[in-house]
Amino acid sequence: MSHFHYQNDELYVEGLPLAVIATEHGTPSYVYSRAAITEAYQSFTTAFGDRAHRVCYAVKANSNLGVLSVLDKLGASFDIVSGGELARLQALGVSGERIVFSGVGKQQNEIDAALNADISCFNVESLQELQTLTARAKALGKIAKMSIRVNPDVDAQTHPYISTGLKENKFGVSIDVSRSMYRQAADSDHLDVVGIDCHIGSQLLSLPPFMDALERVLQLVDDLAADGIKLAHIDLGGGMGVQYHPDETALNIETYASALLQHMGNRPQELWFEPGRSIVANAGVLLTRVINLKENEGKHFCVVDAAMNDLIRPALYQSWQGVRKIRNAEAEPTQSYDIVGPICESGDFLAKNRALNITPGDLICIDSAGAYGFGMSSNYNSRNRAAEILVDGDKLHLVRERETYEYQFSLEHPLSF
Repeated sequence: MSHFHYQNDELYVEGLPLAVIATEHGTPSYVYSRAAITEAYQSFTTAFGDRAHRVCYAVKANSNLGVLSVLDKLGASFDIVSGGELARLQALGVSGERIVFSGVGKQQNEIDAALNADISCFNVESLQELQTLTARAKALGKIAKMSIRVNPDVDAQTHPYISTGLKENKFGVSIDVSRSMYRQAADSDHLDVVGIDCHIGSQLLSLPPFMDALERVLQLVDDLAADGIKLAHIDLGGGMGVQYHPDETALNIETYASALLQHMGNRPQELWFEPGRSIVANAGVLLTRVINLKENEGKHFCVVDAAMNDLIRPALYQSWQGVRKIRNAEAEPTQSYDIVGPICESGDFLAKNRALNITPGDLICIDSAGAYGFGMSSNYNSRNRAAEILVDGDKLHLVRERETYEYQFSLEHPLSF
């Protein structure tokens, strides 16, 4: 997280002190670095050099319009999993040619919207979805460009909640089933078979699972070619992990690209990717203020104004994310604290057993919060969702205002007795 750095013992994001952001916009707030997003995207696309490829940012990782506009400006394509994500991209003026639609439960209205947007590809995940897509394309007088998401039954060696490539996961279809689906699609007048899709999970930190999946996909690509079904692209999904814990080592993008290109050999297909976490996770922090400190029979708690409704990853995935003081970071730790929020749940924690020298009113931040942070937040306990701020050098952009109680209530109606 090089774009979050200390100057004179005070934490900055690019050219702005986080303490100033807290003063101007309050806490809790998500704060993102434009430079970090740009650097991560450019590192990914540059690693593949002159090889024909497309980087489709996974919108689910962080769907804020400010973040999406940065990636749009960089020329990214986008991977969506809902009609709402399509609507966000359309609000920015992103053309359908730069959009691919994934997801196991596409609804008819979402399929229709994507067909009318002339998106570049539907990643089909079941036989029934293939039949629905065919019927909707016929009804709308469209030809749907599509691929099939295959499930290679590869263990991604990650948390079970974010593993997607095993046969017990809900995603994709088996390689054997995909063959008959490809033949059916190729015979349709309303489908254009353009590719194959595979995504085995998220937060992968080693190369072997990627290469194992690729080998199985390439064998299928060759088998389909022998059957007369030639694919224009191979979509290898996302999944590259980032460093959350100091003991973790993220997979180097150049290493990944080199190994993948070697396995591809002389095959002509364009390569597509769907990175999300690796683009935005380390581009953001959750900024929060200490409310009070408490002790229960030797157990010490640091109660902050952020909570599991703001960042649910620690409670949901038992994830580890760094915690930093905004000021006076060099002070010797005086106590080990669990960082907890105000929500009435024992699972309401952001970090456990962190050594800190801290007092009420201090500011801290939760690192690596740019992916699956705000997007998974809620109004639990009727809490307003946080503000989102994007920093560009020494300029601050409020890219989502903090919610108000009135905004929360705006779609609700009491009964009239």
